Amino acid sequence: MHNHNRTFILIAIIVALFVTVGHLIGGPRGAMMAFFIAGAMNFYAYWNSDKIVLRMYDAHEVTAHNAPDFYCLVQDLAAKVKLPMPRVYIISSDQPNAFATGRNPENAAVAATTGLLKALDLRQLAGVMAHELAHIANRDTLTMTVTATLAGAIGHLAHLPFLFHSNREGEQRSHNTVIHLIVMVLAPLAAMLVQLAISRTREYSADELGAIICGDPLALASALQRIEVLAQGVDNPVAEENPATAHMFIINPLMHGGIDNLFATHPSTSNRVRRLQQIAEHLGSTTITRHKGPWG
Repeated sequence: MHNHNRTFILIAIIVALFVTVGHLIGGPRGAMMAFFIAGAMNFYAYWNSDKIVLRMYDAHEVTAHNAPDFYCLVQDLAAKVKLPMPRVYIISSDQPNAFATGRNPENAAVAATTGLLKALDLRQLAGVMAHELAHIANRDTLTMTVTATLAGAIGHLAHLPFLFHSNREGEQRSHNTVIHLIVMVLAPLAAMLVQLAISRTREYSADELGAIICGDPLALASALQRIEVLAQGVDNPVAEENPATAHMFIINPLMHGGIDNLFATHPSTSNRVRRLQQIAEHLGSTTITRHKGPWG
């Protein structure tokens, strides 16, 4: 219930931003129209935000028939934590990364990039997918996905000129200038809103539960280190165009990301690895013997 309350609070904040932008650009009429648009988008995003994000990244659903190793790995991990089997997707991207999405465990999906499947061995991949399943089990995905969808949509308000039509040419030029300025300010603000709203403690919690699910904290630690190294210098154009979705990934997909400061979407990998090593010591884990799996 706590995560659901947080989701509704975030949605209310984003609606307020919509209305504020509408009022600044179109006065009371613009505010009213923006309010109705925000309400419609909230309803649509709640039910379809997972589909929006998966379509945004051109994710392709796979089954036990066309991706047996990957699918069965997720199936085994989901059964271990007693989660409904999520839909499984693969994204064609050289950047190694993964995310989970969906409004609840019964309507969840996990996605991994082709770069991730090539880069990791089976043990490391199990750690990553266990982390994503932990997000589903913790019911993080509703907040993560809905907020990303709505925050990213704020910038599109400026592309709805019928809301802010003016009959006077001079006023129209003035409105256009305001629109451009607001978009310039609100685009990074929307992304920052998501970064602040999606607490980095969620990544730590998913790391901890994911380590327990896969039974090998050091496997996830090893995977995080490898992903961070390989992801450096590998562009993710879709993420760069939609920075409000960055927090959904296991590692920040943005080229400028990775700094563990107030506005970072993710904790630093070194901090995450340190915590996983502590969990491993607590569980009595042993150092991972590196080996090649079916992808690496």
